Formats: sequence, C-alpha cells, structure tokens
Amino acid sequence: MADRNGGSVAARGAELLGDRVAEGFAEIGRVTLLVGDMLRVVVRRLPAGRLLIQQMQAIGVDSLWLVIVVSLFTGGVAAVQAAYQFSNVVPLKYIGSVILRSVVIELGPVLTALVVGGRVGASIAAELGTMKVTEQIDALSAMGIDPVRFLIVPRVTAAIIMLPIITIYADAIAVFGGYIVSVTSIGVSTHTYVTALHDFFYLRDVISGLIKAFFFGGIIGTMGCYSGFRTEGGAEGVGRATTNAVVWSCVLVLILDYLLANFLFRIIFAKR
Repeated sequence: MADRNGGSVAARGAELLGDRVAEGFAEIGRVTLLVGDMLRVVVRRLPAGRLLIQQMQAIGVDSLWLVIVVSLFTGGVAAVQAAYQFSNVVPLKYIGSVILRSVVIELGPVLTALVVGGRVGASIAAELGTMKVTEQIDALSAMGIDPVRFLIVPRVTAAIIMLPIITIYADAIAVFGGYIVSVTSIGVSTHTYVTALHDFFYLRDVISGLIKAFFFGGIIGTMGCYSGFRTEGGAEGVGRATTNAVVWSCVLVLILDYLLANFLFRIIFAKR
C-alpha cells in the first residue's frame, strides 16, 4: 500500500512538473508572438506621436522622483561599503573610481530597471488588464482599431526610449550621492574624489550600461503589456496580472543582466 501511494504521489508530481514545463514553453511562445506582432506594426507604421509622448511621460518623467531617491542612497551605500572593504587594503583615493564603475556598469541600469519595472510594469498591467476584463480591448478590435498598435507599441517603445535616459540621471545622482558620503563621513577630499572619477572614466562602461537599460526597457514594457492582455477573471485577475508583470519583469531583468554582462565584457568590450 505504501509503495502504491508513494508511486501515485511521484506520478502526480511528475505530471504536475510536466504541465508546468509545457505551460512555460507555451508562455514563451505567446510572448514571442506578441513581440512579432509589435515588430510587424512598427515596420508598417510608427506609433502616433501623441500616444508615444504620453507614455514617455508616464513611464519616464513620472518615475524620475523615485529613481532620484533610490539612486542617491545607492551611491551613498556604495561609498560606505567601498570604504569598509578597502580599509587597510586599497587606498581610499580610489573610492570615486569604484563607485563610478560599479554604478554605471551594474547598479545604475539594474536598480533603475527594477524600480521602474515595479512601478511601471504594475501600472501597465493593471491598466490593460482592466480594459481586458471590461471588454474595452474587444471594443477597439470591433471598431477596426488594432490594439497592438494603439495600446502596446506606444508603451513598449516609450519604455525602450526612456529607460536609458532615466539611467543616465540615475548614474549621475548615484555618483553624487557617493561623493556626499565620501566627503562628509569618510574623509575623502573633493579633489581626490573628482580625480578618481576622471582617471577611471571609460566610455565603454557607460555604453554597456545604456545597452543594458535599452533591453531592460523592452522587457518591462513587453511583460506589462503581455500580462495585461492575458488578464482573466475580473478584479482578482487584474491583481494576478499585476503581480505577474512585476515578478517576471524583475526576474527577466536579472537573467538578461547576466547574459548581457557575459556578452558585453567577454566579447564586445573584452580587453585584447
């Protein structure tokens, strides 16, 4: 009896695992089809300027205050941690260079993407999910308006455009936050900090961070729109769609960050 029960539990577990794997591949296929529809629409006709500007403001400008706060404290924490780890190992005159390179390569684009993904991904999914469950998207299709062109393309395009721009602000503010902490509490002079920034500034580091931000913007916009368009089940379904958009945006940002880091720093910008 025990063996029979154990075998049935194992079989049920294997069946559930198989269902999850199959559903995962199905989700990948559906997202791929959505991306294909977006590319088809963009090739045929660019999104309306008014819609694009509205979404650029909603995604970029309205997120700027949150990015400023996060970046300022990120730079401060980076300075404190660098000073702690450099103690009795590396001269503190290099603290500016450490903050600069860690911010523009990794902390700036990734933390900005996670913050914006949490705010914007949830907003997009909730907005489109509400339209889906109230049949507004079906009404657009009935009127001959392509929902992909009217709803998805402006949001994804705005996210792709605005995330690198926000990342530039985030990098600058984080470096400034590191400067404030370095000068006021660590004992590094302004001249020393600025000299380190100048001596260890490499354009390839900035470019690599902006390339990451470009792809992160596409992920955030796409997952928010996809989750919204897949919403079912009324208000509860909207809540699930919002959660899925945020979770998958953050997870995919971190996965893509690893893949891009390998591609950029081992192939494109590898030191010869």
